[in-house]
Amino acid sequence: MPATPTALKIDFVSDVSCPWCIIGLKALEQAADRLKDEVAVDLHFQPFELNPQMAPEGQDIGEHLHEKYGASPEQSQKNRESIAARGAELGFTFGMDKRSRIYNTFDAHRLLHWAQEHGLQRALKHALFTAYFTDGQDPSSHEVLVRVAGEVGLNPDAARELLASDRYATEVREREQFYQQQGIHSVPAIIINDRHLISGGQPVEVFEQALRQIAAQG
Repeated sequence: MPATPTALKIDFVSDVSCPWCIIGLKALEQAADRLKDEVAVDLHFQPFELNPQMAPEGQDIGEHLHEKYGASPEQSQKNRESIAARGAELGFTFGMDKRSRIYNTFDAHRLLHWAQEHGLQRALKHALFTAYFTDGQDPSSHEVLVRVAGEVGLNPDAARELLASDRYATEVREREQFYQQQGIHSVPAIIINDRHLISGGQPVEVFEQALRQIAAQG
């Protein structure tokens, strides 16, 4: 009889406006797929806002990166090319020419919290990454969020009603504060079995080695 795969609980702390988060997610998923006979991943997405004070209209990306990191236009362009190349290696398309602004993502996190109750959190997370990074759409727009929710199988009317309220606002803020208090100040942060931390958009091989080692520890 083949051995039963070892169950691993993974909390993936991330923001839908973080390019390294989709890179990390794709790499993690590919590593888990390579090890599907050895590990069974129980994946949960946890909220993190890169820009919690972002105004409703968002901000120009170049302006934002210069203000936040001191990045020159040349540095920003080089980073964008590097991110696009990493995405392509993993099968994800960054439509860099379509995305010009950074937005507030709090409502997207409320929607993701709700989606978990319906078993569609991962599908929604991927769809939100695609809407923003591939198609250049605004993840703070309720119209965009409702449409994307419907596309992954959630009820659009229920999504619209949720977004018009403050439902799950307290829960999302509590989760954000919890991870900040655990020392998570950059994303992606991948926490395995509540005790092993992997930071950043690591290559597939790094995730594969880590998952195998942690699974071997039981």
